[in-house]
Amino acid sequence: MNRSELVAAVAEKSGNSQAAVNGVLDAVFEVFTSQVSAGEKVTIPGWLAVERTKRAARTGRNPQTGETIEIPEGFSVKLTAGSKLKAAASGK
Repeated sequence: MNRSELVAAVAEKSGNSQAAVNGVLDAVFEVFTSQVSAGEKVTIPGWLAVERTKRAARTGRNPQTGETIEIPEGFSVKLTAGSKLKAAASGK
Protein backbone atom coordinates (compact mmCIF):
# COMPACT_ATOMS: atom_id res chain seq x y z
CA MET A 1 0.00 0.00 0.00
CA ASN A 2 1.43 3.37 -0.97
CA ARG A 3 0.62 6.76 0.54
CA SER A 4 -2.27 7.64 -1.80
CA GLU A 5 -3.90 4.25 -1.18
CA LEU A 6 -3.47 4.76 2.58
CA VAL A 7 -5.04 8.23 2.41
CA ALA A 8 -7.98 6.90 0.39
CA ALA A 9 -8.55 3.97 2.79
CA VAL A 10 -8.42 6.16 5.91
CA ALA A 11 -10.71 8.75 4.31
CA GLU A 12 -13.24 6.05 3.49
CA LYS A 13 -13.15 4.53 6.99
CA SER A 14 -13.25 7.86 8.82
CA GLY A 15 -15.75 9.66 6.60
CA ASN A 16 -13.33 12.57 6.11
CA SER A 17 -12.09 14.00 2.84
CA GLN A 18 -8.85 12.78 1.35
CA ALA A 19 -7.47 16.32 1.63
CA ALA A 20 -8.18 16.36 5.39
CA VAL A 21 -6.62 12.93 5.89
CA ASN A 22 -3.60 13.94 3.82
CA GLY A 23 -3.16 17.05 5.99
CA VAL A 24 -3.32 15.00 9.18
CA LEU A 25 -0.82 12.49 7.79
CA ASP A 26 1.55 15.34 6.86
CA ALA A 27 1.23 16.74 10.39
CA VAL A 28 1.95 13.32 11.95
CA PHE A 29 5.09 12.93 9.86
CA GLU A 30 6.23 16.47 10.72
CA VAL A 31 5.88 15.69 14.44
CA PHE A 32 7.77 12.39 13.99
CA THR A 33 10.53 14.24 12.11
CA SER A 34 10.93 17.03 14.65
CA GLN A 35 10.84 14.74 17.69
CA VAL A 36 13.20 12.09 16.29
CA SER A 37 15.67 14.70 15.01
CA ALA A 38 15.71 16.19 18.53
CA GLY A 39 16.58 12.76 19.95
CA GLU A 40 13.13 12.11 21.43
CA LYS A 41 11.41 8.74 21.19
CA VAL A 42 7.90 8.75 19.69
CA THR A 43 5.70 5.93 21.00
CA ILE A 44 2.18 4.94 20.04
CA PRO A 45 1.45 2.27 22.69
CA GLY A 46 0.59 -1.09 21.19
CA TRP A 47 1.44 0.00 17.66
CA LEU A 48 4.97 1.30 17.19
CA ALA A 49 7.91 3.23 18.58
CA VAL A 50 10.33 5.39 16.57
CA GLU A 51 13.67 6.53 17.95
CA ARG A 52 17.01 7.88 16.82
CA THR A 53 20.04 5.66 17.40
CA LYS A 54 23.71 6.55 17.24
CA ARG A 55 26.10 4.65 14.96
CA ALA A 56 29.74 4.53 15.97
CA ALA A 57 32.53 5.40 13.55
CA ARG A 58 33.77 2.33 11.72
CA THR A 59 36.03 1.09 8.97
CA GLY A 60 34.44 0.06 5.68
CA ARG A 61 35.45 -0.83 2.15
CA ASN A 62 34.78 0.84 -1.16
CA PRO A 63 33.04 -1.98 -3.10
CA GLN A 64 34.43 -0.78 -6.45
CA THR A 65 38.09 -0.46 -5.51
CA GLY A 66 38.36 -2.53 -2.33
CA GLU A 67 40.03 0.47 -0.67
CA THR A 68 39.58 0.79 3.10
CA ILE A 69 37.67 3.92 4.13
CA GLU A 70 36.71 5.45 7.45
CA ILE A 71 32.97 5.91 7.95
CA PRO A 72 32.23 8.71 10.46
CA GLU A 73 29.78 8.29 13.33
CA GLY A 74 26.23 9.21 12.56
CA PHE A 75 22.60 8.57 13.36
CA SER A 76 20.00 6.08 12.22
CA VAL A 77 16.30 5.49 12.96
CA LYS A 78 14.92 2.45 14.73
CA LEU A 79 11.28 1.38 14.33
CA THR A 80 9.89 -1.11 16.85
CA ALA A 81 6.55 -2.85 16.35
CA GLY A 82 4.14 -2.84 19.30
CA SER A 83 2.08 -5.75 20.60
CA LYS A 84 -1.06 -5.00 18.53
CA LEU A 85 0.96 -4.70 15.32
CA LYS A 86 2.86 -7.91 16.08
CA ALA A 87 -0.40 -9.75 16.79
CA ALA A 88 -1.90 -8.51 13.51
CA ALA A 89 1.19 -9.65 11.60
CA SER A 90 1.04 -13.12 13.14
CA GLY A 91 -2.68 -13.46 12.33
CA LYS A 92 -3.92 -13.54 15.93
